[in-house]
Amino acid sequence: MKCVTILTTDPLGETAEDFLSDDCRFTFGRLRADVPQRLFDGPVWTFIDWLTPELSGLELCRRLRADGRTAEVHVTMVLENGDIDDRRRAMAAGADDYMVGPIDRNTVLDRVLACENGERAQRPGNLVSLGDLVIDVDTMRVKWHDRPVALRPNELRLLRFMMENPDRLLSRQDLISGLGKDEQHIDERSVDVWVGRLRRALKQAGAGNLLRTIRSRGYVLDSPD
Repeated sequence: MKCVTILTTDPLGETAEDFLSDDCRFTFGRLRADVPQRLFDGPVWTFIDWLTPELSGLELCRRLRADGRTAEVHVTMVLENGDIDDRRRAMAAGADDYMVGPIDRNTVLDRVLACENGERAQRPGNLVSLGDLVIDVDTMRVKWHDRPVALRPNELRLLRFMMENPDRLLSRQDLISGLGKDEQHIDERSVDVWVGRLRRALKQAGAGNLLRTIRSRGYVLDSPD
């Protein structure tokens, strides 16, 4: 089943129930100033209040656009009124769209459904790449120099998260959280198992040793030379 994630700075994101439409699930979540730190399957739509408890909506929009993990998310700025100067500032900060608040579950879903149906047919293949290492997120296939890399689901998601955070030290807890796993039910040793399988699969495909272990601290996925 396809998944669309809807993030709001409004508390709505913490209380709204999922919505099912045909073969697609729309899920809600809360967006905070530190921007999303985990993987999301499928498109991400954000609704940012003009003012948030932590910083201005304009600044949060700029942070999303500046972060490679969130640069392509759809941003709707939720204005306090329809002031034309506010609309211009929202678009200049990187917003794709704007609407006047307050918002609720139905208005958000109506907006996303109307746009998503039009964009789905135009959306190109959902690819994540790092040098010659490529993941087709839609088909869940990985290739190195066009050579298939056989991975289990956990290792594939682990690789995707690390590819979106290259050359960055990631602790075991970072990886558990990044994959959206329940930390209470995942032992850190499981991460070592996933990394070991991923490392062997990459080597077998000819990618060499891209995964580097930092003793007692975590792992780094090095960008290919």
